[in-house]
Amino acid sequence: MDFESPTTAAAGGLTPALARNIEAIMRRRRDAKDAAGAQERAAAAISRFAGSMAFVYIHLAAYGSWILANTGLVPALPAWDPSLVILAMAASVEAIFLSTFVLINQNRMAAEDDLRADLDLQVSLLNEHETTRLIAMVEAIARKLEVSTDADDEVKELKQDVAPEAVLDRLEASDAREEE
Repeated sequence: MDFESPTTAAAGGLTPALARNIEAIMRRRRDAKDAAGAQERAAAAISRFAGSMAFVYIHLAAYGSWILANTGLVPALPAWDPSLVILAMAASVEAIFLSTFVLINQNRMAAEDDLRADLDLQVSLLNEHETTRLIAMVEAIARKLEVSTDADDEVKELKQDVAPEAVLDRLEASDAREEE
């Protein structure tokens, strides 16, 4: 019988299940990137560039040249902005637009984080449910095999499913008390 176990190492030392999961995540990211509108892609590209050292070097060169030329340190060039008001205005307008692009990009990333958090919660709840069922099954097997167990209150508690609504309600109530 020739089959691949979920624990058999795949290429690169990954199990097939892990390789499938990584591929699914990467496919999902590519799909989200492809589904993004032109405006979102432009905002992301501008934010990426604004966060690079190339952006810093370009601004050092441009602003440095502007300041040198307008403070009279380059005698061959007449000063066109001796008080540097135009430079300050240009820098302010640039800052307004850059901060807007960064905020747009952060909003998109926050939405992606919310989706990941929802997925994490769903996986955790599924894991909790499966663990609860496994505890009940192990206890039933122990009973059938007449294996002595210390069926204490903790085991009884572990056999109960977690109610996520109750947990969220308790967290929200705690947050509300802390804010008062």
